[in-house]
Amino acid sequence: MGFDFTFFFNSVLIGAGLAMDAFSVSLANGLNEPKMKKRKVATVAGVFALFQFIMPLIGWVCVHTVAEHFSFFAKLVPWIALVLLSFIGGKMLIEGIKNKDCCEEPAAVGVTALLVQGVATSIDALSVGFTISDYGPLMAFVCGLIIAVVTFILCVGGILIGKRFGTKLSCKAAILGGAILIFMGLKIFITGII
Repeated sequence: MGFDFTFFFNSVLIGAGLAMDAFSVSLANGLNEPKMKKRKVATVAGVFALFQFIMPLIGWVCVHTVAEHFSFFAKLVPWIALVLLSFIGGKMLIEGIKNKDCCEEPAAVGVTALLVQGVATSIDALSVGFTISDYGPLMAFVCGLIIAVVTFILCVGGILIGKRFGTKLSCKAAILGGAILIFMGLKIFITGII
């Protein structure tokens, strides 16, 4: 297997599939922070892309080193994503409900919340390490880069869409953003245990 059209096409498809959770959370971040500056948009999308790059490579390394330990961890992935996204989403929901009168602007996405979101949305990407286990180290690295680029592009789009509608939805944005995060946690959980 080499760097052919099929390799690049499959890597883009894997990237798009993995990025859907990050896209949805980016949408929620844009809804929650409609005045997000361009630099922060790039930073948020970059964090998601970084995690989506690292996780498949960690999975690939696990397959080639400690696969028996990783198989146990794979069972915990849906639970971890559910807890992390529900916690952040619940916090956004509570803040949105408390600020019904819209006198306060919703809190910006902080570094800690962003890192938790990055882990929660990319943790299922560890299993991609099994999918790409027949790749050599260079091919796995390139596949990870493609996944990261696709994730970055989709997350920027998600944030921009969220910002646009966040401005129009004003104080309801935090409620909607929190609900999206909780929904994504439930989706990851349900698809992970089925």
